[in-house]
Amino acid sequence: MINTDKLKQVLTQYKADFPSWWKEEEYKWIAVKWFQDHWNIEAEDFGAMFKEATKKTKNLLNSGHAYPGGMICKFAQADVEATREMFRALFDESEDNLSERVKAFQETAKAFWTAHNDGTWKNHFQDTSAISVYLWLHAPDMYFIYRYQLVKTVAAELGSKYKPKKGSLESMIGGYKLYNEIREAIKADVSVCKMIQNAVTQNSACYPDPEFGTAAIDVAYYLAKHYSEMQTQVDSDSATDSGWLYPDYSPNLSTREWAEMLKDSAVFDKNSLQIMARMKDYGGEATCKQLSEKYGEAPNFYNAGSSALAKRVWEKTQCPLWQDEDGNQKWWPILYLGKNADSDTDGCFVWRLRDELREALNQVSLLPVGQFAGQTQTAVSYSEDDFLMDVYLGREQYDDLKNLLENKKNVILQGAPGVGKTFAAKRLAYSIMGKTDNSKIEFVQFHQNTSYEDFVQGYRPDGESFVLKYGIFYRFCRKATNDPENRYFFLIDEINRGNLSKIFGELLMLIENDKRMKFRTDGNGEDSGLEEYSAAMAYTGERFSVPENVYIIGMMNTADRSLAMIDYALRRRFSFFEMKPAFDSDGFKAKKNSFNNTVFDNLIEKIKELNVIIEKNLGSGFQIGHSYFCEKPEGISLEKWMEQIVKYDIIPLLEEYWFDEPEKTAEWKEKLLDAIMPISGETQTATSQEVPSGDNTVQNPGQ
Repeated sequence: MINTDKLKQVLTQYKADFPSWWKEEEYKWIAVKWFQDHWNIEAEDFGAMFKEATKKTKNLLNSGHAYPGGMICKFAQADVEATREMFRALFDESEDNLSERVKAFQETAKAFWTAHNDGTWKNHFQDTSAISVYLWLHAPDMYFIYRYQLVKTVAAELGSKYKPKKGSLESMIGGYKLYNEIREAIKADVSVCKMIQNAVTQNSACYPDPEFGTAAIDVAYYLAKHYSEMQTQVDSDSATDSGWLYPDYSPNLSTREWAEMLKDSAVFDKNSLQIMARMKDYGGEATCKQLSEKYGEAPNFYNAGSSALAKRVWEKTQCPLWQDEDGNQKWWPILYLGKNADSDTDGCFVWRLRDELREALNQVSLLPVGQFAGQTQTAVSYSEDDFLMDVYLGREQYDDLKNLLENKKNVILQGAPGVGKTFAAKRLAYSIMGKTDNSKIEFVQFHQNTSYEDFVQGYRPDGESFVLKYGIFYRFCRKATNDPENRYFFLIDEINRGNLSKIFGELLMLIENDKRMKFRTDGNGEDSGLEEYSAAMAYTGERFSVPENVYIIGMMNTADRSLAMIDYALRRRFSFFEMKPAFDSDGFKAKKNSFNNTVFDNLIEKIKELNVIIEKNLGSGFQIGHSYFCEKPEGISLEKWMEQIVKYDIIPLLEEYWFDEPEKTAEWKEKLLDAIMPISGETQTATSQEVPSGDNTVQNPGQ
């Protein structure tokens, strides 16, 4: 028995979240209808039929490190009639004992694998989870999708005495009983039934789900993956704030003051509102990495964006600013509480919205959380000419960069701060794909704590035991392997901040162009990988190859003196392309002319003069890049924008560059402020008082 009162609470929240939830989960009803329309047990080419019938299942089959659907196709190639009989027996409802049918299917698969394995089949993968998907697709009114961890979570949340055991057939049957209880609760809730019926009837591609079996699967998934996490967040909000840093600091801003600033576009620009909307949607507490993985953009979008927002809040309110005994400041505490993340959390630093800010966010209308800043939601065409319009490189430079990446597979964009390395990397990928397809781009940022376990694979705590988790690069390569006709781009920001040999491990060899997995077409017209080079994975011994359709683009700030030179073993595996300030490019000149402002022109000339001095003293890798002066935020005047760039970006950078030559910093601070003085109307002394000394622009990275 389950706690029906608790389930009623879940269904109430499910109804509230259903409009946005349905957009992501509708595919389950579509997958069933597609299977019903395309399944033919007597098909001559059973393998091709099976592949077509299951193609709408997304990650329900062939996800992570399991490939049950792919193995069925291989079985059919080896012995089509034996494979057909496996499914005929599994779907035979005249055999009442479901456990026996599932057990027979597994035993047949194991015997099949043993008899026909040519050395390339690592596993038959026909576990209870995969078999439950076959049963559900075939008879969705009778069967459910069984996932051990998901069912375990649902049972615990609903107070059931049922405790599943991993890999147990009995646990699968027990899970079905749990699903039936959830289904009966759905049927008893007229409003939920009507809501689901309306949704499935509006799309003729959906299975009508007359018995609400797929609805029960969906509610269970919602409970395990969304509701329980949301409740955990609520519970943590009411718990003692142990572990949060700087407990005695407060910016002393009321909910009313926050609400007024949220309407001020000079403080909360479009990107800031996106960050706030996503923090709120995530539950008010998250790492930058968690936000990045759920909503898109790089972790630094949230890290740097939050710091910039906090600076504007301070400038607007002159609120108290956190600083340590040495006078070093941090900006993010204006917005958030913060603490180091535990080992189970993706990212290394957690932020929580301050209570007053959270209350204010509830009072205003925010941007839709799915609308990513700086990227389109649907792919549109993107050409080389589009790249040249967006990125201030000449066509010859673009051709060189594109050829380097296509020939080497691995390129590092290096250059001074603000030359647009990250901006260019993403658009280089777009231009090669021919469209703005973010689904084939992965973006990560390396830091000193990035590990092999984060990147490739490793064991992580899971209750009282440890489970194997696959890292972001491993998953990305598997995704690309399953889609050999398209190119995939893995972008690594701050690539020289990590211990590269440690992070890549045995993949250091496999990323070389001539050691990639090559694809060919077999006799049936299917793409299959030829693992010319592979390596045994450190934790599992599994053979793994990096596919040829994965391209790696790294970004490296050459002005970061705190970092060691990049590992020579990795250096020879990458081509290095230097990006320089492009103030004299046609693209930037057009941008400058669009402002039609003599003060802006004067400021750019001063920056160019400054770059000559910087190159002479420190080298070209320390020059000031053009991207500082490209995108003026909405809701702020050109004059105010220039002032903020000089005071909060350029001057702190110079203080870092010439930390041992304060007189040189003072000289250029005066020149730059003089360049904008006609519009700032401030004296040098007043400006100096406004800029906090010892500004730590590198904050706790919250990712």
